[in-house]
Amino acid sequence: MAPPDNDVLWARSLHYALGGTTVLSGVSLGVREGEILALVGPRGSGKTALMHCLSGQAVAQQGEVWFNSTPVHTMGQAQRERLRRDRFSWIDPEPGLVPELTAWENAALPLLLRGVSHRVARTSALEWLERLDIGMCARKRPHALTQSQRQRIAIARALVTTPSVLFADEPTASLHSADGSQVLRTLTAAARSHRITVLLATHDTEVAALADRTVALLDGRRVSTVAPTTGAEGVTACSLSV
Repeated sequence: MAPPDNDVLWARSLHYALGGTTVLSGVSLGVREGEILALVGPRGSGKTALMHCLSGQAVAQQGEVWFNSTPVHTMGQAQRERLRRDRFSWIDPEPGLVPELTAWENAALPLLLRGVSHRVARTSALEWLERLDIGMCARKRPHALTQSQRQRIAIARALVTTPSVLFADEPTASLHSADGSQVLRTLTAAARSHRITVLLATHDTEVAALADRTVALLDGRRVSTVAPTTGAEGVTACSLSV
């Protein structure tokens, strides 16, 4: 069964185990083109594992994953790597910048690796750095920047290729609340203006509120609510909308 025409990503009955531990158990999901979808749940609920399967970084032991009506679950490793390079981008909780490169070079790296000219790659990188209020640091290297500044560069690097799908795994977890809110507003505004589909994994309800729709996970399964908890990793109850 092929996915609906308006779903850019579609998964059915994903079962995934890692090191003998079940991480996903029968998860199905559809993501519409241009949608910002928040995956919520406590740490260990399966959010990152689900994004790994949807992006082709991991292959579920059972189930299907489709991207634009193309079956990702039947692709070989080289095909999946090409898909991730050409159509997807990823933001981790930590920026993972190349220390020897300047801010603009780090942001431009995906374009340079694709063979885009130095001039065009630099112009695009600088534009994104400006949008993320980090343009003044374009010539600085990561060691001279704050954690917030480094994460903004990582986000610019993810957006510079205008990917079809952006996977953001707790992208502001290492930032202070004010910095994180500003960065996420910029990220979601950029995604909407460029029709970029975003999967945003978070345990923060304020972050999830920026999304068009929320899907809750608990112990590797989709649930209708996540029970309220307290502390930095808590999430309040949220309705599931499919």
